[in-house]
Amino acid sequence: MPLFHVHGLLAGFLTPLASGGTVIVPPKFSASTFWTDFITHKANWYTAVPTIHQILLKSPLPTPIPEIRFIRSCSSPLSPTTFHALEEALKAPVLEAYAMTEAAHQMTSNPLPPAKRKPGTVGVGQGVDVAILDDAGNELPQGKEGEICIRGVNITKGYINNPSANASSFTKSGYFRTGDQGKKDEDGYVVITGRIKELINRGGEKISPIEVDNAISAHPKVSEAVSFAAESDMYGQEVAVAVVLKPGQNASADELKSFVSEKLSKFKVPTQWFFTEHMPKTATGKIQRRIVAEEMAKLPKSKL
Repeated sequence: MPLFHVHGLLAGFLTPLASGGTVIVPPKFSASTFWTDFITHKANWYTAVPTIHQILLKSPLPTPIPEIRFIRSCSSPLSPTTFHALEEALKAPVLEAYAMTEAAHQMTSNPLPPAKRKPGTVGVGQGVDVAILDDAGNELPQGKEGEICIRGVNITKGYINNPSANASSFTKSGYFRTGDQGKKDEDGYVVITGRIKELINRGGEKISPIEVDNAISAHPKVSEAVSFAAESDMYGQEVAVAVVLKPGQNASADELKSFVSEKLSKFKVPTQWFFTEHMPKTATGKIQRRIVAEEMAKLPKSKL
């Protein structure tokens, strides 16, 4: 992870040093040299965004696989498909975490074994109080979706010279509003269902793009899937999706639609399908749905 990003700077660099560890910092990420560096310097864990995990899975793995304590994933949703592929290929527990710059990076994380890891969740609060609140700042019952809010000593006190942002970002009880929608499951693990501003509003039905992404990514021919809102005369918005297929694979929109129709409610199934060889990403490997939507608008689409 680049050191200009809070993920690399705090989780990858400063925190290991503060805990007495050693950090290996290559000049840049390269799948061809990653495992050589890992083995040469006797590393025992790494942290990355899902894009890097996916690149490593597509690249030749070392033989034998080095002993890895754990693999950390953060900064973007990790699909359960990639989670299981990582654990199977690298024989190590995958810990998906949830973080923000405003929280000095980490807020929640799946715990190390023997505690339970739950793919599709970002774990439990780590040093912070996590609450699911409604628009008025009231805590919602377990299992009910609302805004994920956090409170703790590592949370920013506010934004400099921006009183309007401070007024909208904090509740009266001192919780910071993350802007993410989610819920707590029966074990208290946090499930993120999407950025509130990125939820797809189809005729009043709020659709989580992450749920759609995960359903499509489960198809054996799909490498990546990113869904987003598309304008609709009838519903206001409809579900569109950009898909990257695995090398050497071919699949039609009809095939993928048939597959996800068994996993999603009818109104959540994408009506616009875009196929691309490369998914647009930021410099840190993160997906921004707005950018994906803008880039896909330049490509031919399959409308169903």
